[in-house]
Amino acid sequence: MRKRKPLPAGEHTAEIIDFDHEGRGFARIEGKATFIADALPGERVRFKYLRTARDFDEGQCLAVEQASPHRVTPGCAHFGLCGGCSMQHLDSAQQIVFKQKQMLDQLQRSARLQPQEIAPPLTAEVWGYRRRARLGVKDVPKKGAVLVGFRERESSFLAALDSCQVLDPRVGLKLRALGELIASLSLHRQIPQIEVACCPERVALVFRVLSAPSVEDREKLLAFAQREGFDVYLQTGGIDSIAPLNEAQPLQYSPDGSELRLQFKPADFIQVNGSVSQQTVNQALDWLEPSPGERVLELFCGLGNFSLPLARRGAQVLAVEGEAGLVQRARDNAQRNGLEIRFEKADLFLSRGDESWLQPAFDKVLLDPPRAGAKEILPIVAKRKPRRIVYVSCHPGTLARDAGTLVHEFGYTLARAGVMDMFPHTSHVESMALFVLP
Repeated sequence: MRKRKPLPAGEHTAEIIDFDHEGRGFARIEGKATFIADALPGERVRFKYLRTARDFDEGQCLAVEQASPHRVTPGCAHFGLCGGCSMQHLDSAQQIVFKQKQMLDQLQRSARLQPQEIAPPLTAEVWGYRRRARLGVKDVPKKGAVLVGFRERESSFLAALDSCQVLDPRVGLKLRALGELIASLSLHRQIPQIEVACCPERVALVFRVLSAPSVEDREKLLAFAQREGFDVYLQTGGIDSIAPLNEAQPLQYSPDGSELRLQFKPADFIQVNGSVSQQTVNQALDWLEPSPGERVLELFCGLGNFSLPLARRGAQVLAVEGEAGLVQRARDNAQRNGLEIRFEKADLFLSRGDESWLQPAFDKVLLDPPRAGAKEILPIVAKRKPRRIVYVSCHPGTLARDAGTLVHEFGYTLARAGVMDMFPHTSHVESMALFVLP
């Protein structure tokens, strides 16, 4: 086995010239690319090496000798230890600049595209915004506590957190209290995680339990739920095993800021940032310009986050999703809101193009795929020549790939693109693009 070379010892100096896609500082040291966490462009820093490879090295900033004017004091005492955030040291406005550059660079580099118009970014409050999260739980005798939170940066160990400033404060300020609660239970070593789901009226916590709680454990969980105003659920197996411990009320939110309400289960996917999500829905509909009676195909529809607002504007909506449970809950949501929408279950990564739901013609398309993008279904849709396509993306690389397909193979114009700051203080880039058929 080839022996790994030892890391260069001591502290080293670097001039930071750019960011990489993860928000780390980029430097060239003796011609070699070096990525340095917590360093900003324009800075001179001292750093230590974390790892070396043939083509690049990685390091950690230890001290800033010459600071960027955009450097700020992180808003969380655990920044640098916790792996949840990577960009709290950068001014929030400059985080948007970084994310927009990531989107535009990917479009240019991967697809040779530049949008005709760059839309203003969608932003909101950058603290306490996160309404969905999965918290790790671990009894750590050496620290004399049960830890609740996120993993340490560059580690599989849970960070010792008192609070989280990006989580909904109803939960983010209660991490220590959650740890103390779990430490008091007989099954404190049998709870690996807590799912968090927040809506304006309710907070739901799903405790994953690997063994049955005792009567006393249940009483302690119920007392905590009552004291904090939480709904507590237990998950003994798969997703279908999640059941409320107390009299839980339905979770619901408005997708667009109107009187529409979507109900969801505590483990369902919803966007983590409620305010930016509402802006995203409204912008997507504004770009799509649905007229009453127009046929709109929506792909990867989930619970109906875009579907219901589309139908409310008078469009004839056909919405498609791959998970049966979400399809049924989307149908229920439409019915509760008095809207007529056709929902279909289909695996959009395995479509052959001859499915019955594809046969009626449609005027416009809205899609919100996962990180993998829409490579498989997009050509099938584009062949039917919808006049407008709005693409909501959570990965600039797959957006660029799919944009190249639409423009270079099917003749669409990339009319507009912009970013949404769905995850402040992270390098995660959410974006939206409008494609128009000339």
